[in-house]
Amino acid sequence: MAKAKQKETVTTKQNSILENLKKFNIKSILIVAVILMAFVIGRLTQKVEDLTGVSATTNTTATTTGTGTTGTTTPTVSLDTIKGLWDKNIIKLGNANSKLLFVEVVDPSCPYCHAAGGYDPEVGQQMGTQFTYSANGGSYQPPASEMENLVKQGKASMAFVYYPGHGDGEVGMTALYCANEQSKFWQVNNLLMSNAGYNLMNNTKIKFNPTQTDITNGFRAYQPQDATTMANFLKSAVDTNFMTSCINSKKYVSQLTDDTNLATSLGVTGTPGFFVNSTLYPGAYSWTDMQSTVNSALK
Repeated sequence: MAKAKQKETVTTKQNSILENLKKFNIKSILIVAVILMAFVIGRLTQKVEDLTGVSATTNTTATTTGTGTTGTTTPTVSLDTIKGLWDKNIIKLGNANSKLLFVEVVDPSCPYCHAAGGYDPEVGQQMGTQFTYSANGGSYQPPASEMENLVKQGKASMAFVYYPGHGDGEVGMTALYCANEQSKFWQVNNLLMSNAGYNLMNNTKIKFNPTQTDITNGFRAYQPQDATTMANFLKSAVDTNFMTSCINSKKYVSQLTDDTNLATSLGVTGTPGFFVNSTLYPGAYSWTDMQSTVNSALK
């Protein structure tokens, strides 16, 4: 009888141990599964970041669906700060005393900048119906060309700040600085912001040597053929010899770095970014989104 009870006790203990082992194994499996899942999610997140160039922790603002790559840290930018841009060595048209001040943070090779520029309906249509120009049966009204018209009418002033991040926009922005020396900014801008200009900087590409960079500023070095290619493209707007010489002088390389730092200080870390006086529109907004702010400024 005693042996039977002892055997029963041993069996009970064995069953208990087996049950505990089962529970332990289940918990272990769950823990391992959670760890593996976290690892997979982490890898997927990293892959997305690698593909998009945007960290999951970055505070990016999408103003409307697919408005561009503009990120913003949303600092407080006062009207005095915007007016102060006219004291800086950047491209500016008009003066700071205008009732209406526009600022565009731009990369001439950026597709969203092209859509917003008003001279590249092809790129706009390729990016979706929300960027199909109203002139082509869509609802999108490119803001940059509307700003250009107001500047030409003397109703507004406008400044341009470079921020990199797309194709080969460095030579394009350098060409704009050079054109501004000759009072040919709009002529060159409108050629660069055309579909042919987009293809030059993104598809045909200005041929950079990726192993050569400006040591001080970090931008890819201009090669003589880059300046020649760009100058020939712009020959209808500005003297070819002047443009070739100006680009090859590299005198605006450090300015591109200054522009980039200035854009960041304004809270814009992508393109396009527009200011209407002190109101920031971080992305390729339609002109209709900005009109109320514009009209208030012009009263």
